[in-house]
Amino acid sequence: MSLETVVEDIRDEARARAEEIRADADERAEEIRAEAEADAEEIREEREAEVEREIDQEREQRLSSAKLEAKQARLGARRDVLEDVRADVEAAIADLEGDRREELTRELLDGAVAEFDDGAELRVHGRADDRSLIEDILTDYDDATFAGERECLGGVVVESETSRVRVNNTFDSVLESVWEDNLKAISDRLFDDQ
Repeated sequence: MSLETVVEDIRDEARARAEEIRADADERAEEIRAEAEADAEEIREEREAEVEREIDQEREQRLSSAKLEAKQARLGARRDVLEDVRADVEAAIADLEGDRREELTRELLDGAVAEFDDGAELRVHGRADDRSLIEDILTDYDDATFAGERECLGGVVVESETSRVRVNNTFDSVLESVWEDNLKAISDRLFDDQ
C-alpha cells in the first residue's frame, strides 16, 4: 500500500465522516425546525384561544352592563311614574271638598281624640284651608281647641296640654301608611308584573 493510497483512504473516510456529520446536522436541524414550527403553531393556537376568551369576556361584560343600564332606566321610569301617581293622589286628596272632606276630617279627629284620656285639654292643628271646617267640628268637643296651622293635605294633628302625646292623623300620614303597605300592589297593577 502506498502512501497515496493511505491518504486517499483517509480522505474517503473523512469525507464519509463529514457526510455523516452533515447528514446528522441536517436531520437535527430539520428536527429543531419542526419543533420550532410546532411550538409556534401551539403558541398561535393558545393566543387565538386567549383572544377568543377575552372577546367573549368583553362581550359578556358589555351585555351585563347594557342589561344593568336598561334595568336602571326601567326602574327610574317606574319610579317617575309612581311619583307622578303619588302626586296625582295627593292633589286629589288636597282637592276634596264639602261633605266628603268634613266626614274624613271628623273621622281622623275622632280617632286622634280617642288616644287621649277624658278631660285632657287638646290642641288641634290642621291645614290652613281647613281652619273653619276644623273649628266647626271642634264645637262638638268640650276640651279641644284649634291651636294653629300645619302644612299638610288635610286632617289633624292633636296634642295634649298635659302629656307629651301627639297624634298625627293627617291625610298625609294616612296616605303614607297606605302607600307603603300597598306599593307592591300598585306597582304590579301599573306595570303588569303579576
